[in-house]
Amino acid sequence: MGNYKYLNMETYERKAHFEYFSGLAYPYVGVTVHVDFTDLLRKIKKEKLPFFFTVCYCVSRAANAVPEFRQRIRDGKIIEFDRCRTSHTVALENGTFCYCALSDGMPFSEYLSYAAERQEAAKMEGTIEETEGDAYDKFFISTVPWISYTSLIQPTPVPADSNPRITWGKYFLQGERALLPVSVLCHHALVDGRHIADFYQSLDKEIACLCGVF
Repeated sequence: MGNYKYLNMETYERKAHFEYFSGLAYPYVGVTVHVDFTDLLRKIKKEKLPFFFTVCYCVSRAANAVPEFRQRIRDGKIIEFDRCRTSHTVALENGTFCYCALSDGMPFSEYLSYAAERQEAAKMEGTIEETEGDAYDKFFISTVPWISYTSLIQPTPVPADSNPRITWGKYFLQGERALLPVSVLCHHALVDGRHIADFYQSLDKEIACLCGVF
């Protein structure tokens, strides 16, 4: 598990919101946004980049750019990680899947080979088991590459965990633009709509940076 700090709950500005939403049976908030994917899709096709890892890199860095996405609830208190990893689903030959954890703290060119190696190692283990401590510093990542969609219902545990869930589907064309449905589900005790909007804005910036726009 990565480095983290405890937030001071006495000075935490969202303390009342934290207490309220922590007591709900379903404390999650989520949206699906069609992200402009045109330039990145062009780059992926031109350079023959792996689609999933390219998107995952951008998503991971965008999520890490939002402090609230790096916060977790632990023993009734809030911890905030310096940086979080992604944990994504990997399809197996028997029709099931396993999990693979990736860090994004490296240049994109290094990330691709690192991610491919980590995924092959995860396939060999072929497990979805994670210890509780190992799961705290993760964004839960998945993809539905066969369909485009406008909304998505995520499975969640009881009691509720506080890991953001980020999923994307099949891109589709709208005029000359390529749009990618990207869904986010977060624990409302930690994350508000403003923070989710910050994530999508960060994702736009990460895509632009990777494409060399700025």
